[in-house]
Amino acid sequence: MKLDTKNTYAARMLKVLNHIQRNLDEQLNLECLAGLAHFSVSHFHRVFKGMLGETIMDHLRRIRLERAYARLAHTSDTVTEIGFAAGYDSLEAFCRVFRKTFGLSPTECRKQGWTMLFPEAPSGVHYSTGEIVEFILNETGAAYMNVRIETLPDIRIASVRQTGPYMESAERAWKILCGWGAPKGLFTPRTMIIGISHDDPQATPPEEIRYDAAISLEVDIAVEPPVTLGALPGGEYAIFTHQGPYEGLEEVYKTIMGQWLPTSEREFRDTPWFEVYRNDPSTTPPAQLITDIHIPLK
Repeated sequence: MKLDTKNTYAARMLKVLNHIQRNLDEQLNLECLAGLAHFSVSHFHRVFKGMLGETIMDHLRRIRLERAYARLAHTSDTVTEIGFAAGYDSLEAFCRVFRKTFGLSPTECRKQGWTMLFPEAPSGVHYSTGEIVEFILNETGAAYMNVRIETLPDIRIASVRQTGPYMESAERAWKILCGWGAPKGLFTPRTMIIGISHDDPQATPPEEIRYDAAISLEVDIAVEPPVTLGALPGGEYAIFTHQGPYEGLEEVYKTIMGQWLPTSEREFRDTPWFEVYRNDPSTTPPAQLITDIHIPLK
């Protein structure tokens, strides 16, 4: 492993972290933050969470709340002003979250002044008036998986997209696709059963999550909406095999983004990531489900 590889990813995130600290009163633009780290918006969410141990929005809320603590302890600004600056639209909501986070009310914080450290953060990054020069790479638990690099051809697919809460949209998409494809004999032993999640469920409003259920095609076939034809681009992929329930996939993604990617000497292409489901969840115990996560590489 080249030390420079890990340092490069850390340096990218440091730019983002310092930009956030300097612009807490601004409406932070996700495209801008992703651009500072040289990632697309969709990939940026997962990389940030993998490396920092929290989503970008959770990080921003926490840093603003920590700044509120500092302002209560060191300034005469009103509690209401400080709460609004922290992003809360009511004093009641601000006071409730503040007490839950710090174990005391804003008024009690003001009376006692600066007498405590902030609660522990996964990355060690806290509110600061100075420049952040280093952070701790998040150490997620070891996931049950292995990785290999393969070069794949273009994969022709038929797919159905559904939008909404992840599990619900996936179930709807597969019901539609299977109802269309099964009578046509399109599900064979060679068919790849593919899921494409376009959004991070922990960083996207549930009603906006997009999921594509897809199958590989070996024959030409006509389709009608909501079924569409397309292709997954060929090239090099890092393939991570996960054994276990689908609910454990999010932990695998955290490990990929937080541990494997920064030390891999590789970068990924801005093309769809996808999952290939190797066995049937209706007849396979959850602990024995096999999923291959495909990450496209430059």
